[in-house]
Amino acid sequence: MRVDSFDFPLPPERIALRPARPRDAARMLLVQGGALSNHGVRDLPHLLRAGDCLVFNDTRVIPAQLEGVRRTFKGGAARIGVTLHKRLDLRRWQAFVRNAKRLQPGDRIEFAHGVSALAQERQTDGSFFLRFDGDEPVEILLERAGQMPLPPYIANKRPIDAADRSDYQTMFAQADGAVAAPTASLHFTPELVAAIDAVGIGRETLTLHVGAGTFLPVKADDTDDHVMHAEWGRIDAATAERLNTVRANGGRIVAVGTTVLRLLESASGEDGIIRPFAGDTSIFITPGYRFRAVDGLMTNFHLPKSTLFMLVSALMGVERMKEAYAYAIENEYRFYSYGDSSLLLP
Repeated sequence: MRVDSFDFPLPPERIALRPARPRDAARMLLVQGGALSNHGVRDLPHLLRAGDCLVFNDTRVIPAQLEGVRRTFKGGAARIGVTLHKRLDLRRWQAFVRNAKRLQPGDRIEFAHGVSALAQERQTDGSFFLRFDGDEPVEILLERAGQMPLPPYIANKRPIDAADRSDYQTMFAQADGAVAAPTASLHFTPELVAAIDAVGIGRETLTLHVGAGTFLPVKADDTDDHVMHAEWGRIDAATAERLNTVRANGGRIVAVGTTVLRLLESASGEDGIIRPFAGDTSIFITPGYRFRAVDGLMTNFHLPKSTLFMLVSALMGVERMKEAYAYAIENEYRFYSYGDSSLLLP
């Protein structure tokens, strides 16, 4: 499909720069069949049914954005910005680099607080493999020298600050490795989770380490020509079995976030059975895709021509989602990572 098919006018003031406080005070647009209705995130327990199951991503965002200086063998220097994307091994990460034309394989980048890394191979997409120096775990180095990797449409409008360390982390975060938050889960609080449990809605978790590729614009003119970046995910056997039991008993699986949906679909077969999964997924979901594992999606509002708007359009239909987004804009819903939520039930 033409990428322009997923375009829509979005006033810049609709992009939220801070989250709702408290988290579960955010608004939520219900898109169910042909109907649109306004709700709050706190209404979620009453919009689903007993026996349904919400699936969360327990990845934890690491301070994966770094500013440094390139040092060369000839003594030259240049300012370099780094956003880590995907772990390769204990000391190496694939990273997107700002000012990448000034960086060559073999250059060393010096970050704050004595943290440094060696630039290795340049990849075909312009990213680099970086190997961090020293023996300390890279996670400790990042806590020392890195900052939270807020999306550019927020970071370009205000400084990243101490509040983002907690604001950009979900209550389910346990497994270190994400460089972007699974933002649909940012709305949840212990009080909301208790209300969900009280009405008999199940909860499960999986892990997908969200990469920086989620922020990259689609540069192709046609969706067939876009290449998704791979991200690592895991669903254990016990979780897969419980999710299959939910559906066998007539319950619905509702993914909390596009990351959860993409991993569930990657782990399911044509028969709709979810299987254990551990590895990379680069699944790219566009209209025409036949969903196998999920029956609904809770997700924030996405940007025009993004792969995420393509995904929700695949679930609900392009024209339906354009109508829903036009309604959300008219009714002053807040968009994207720190914005409001939607509940999509085909």
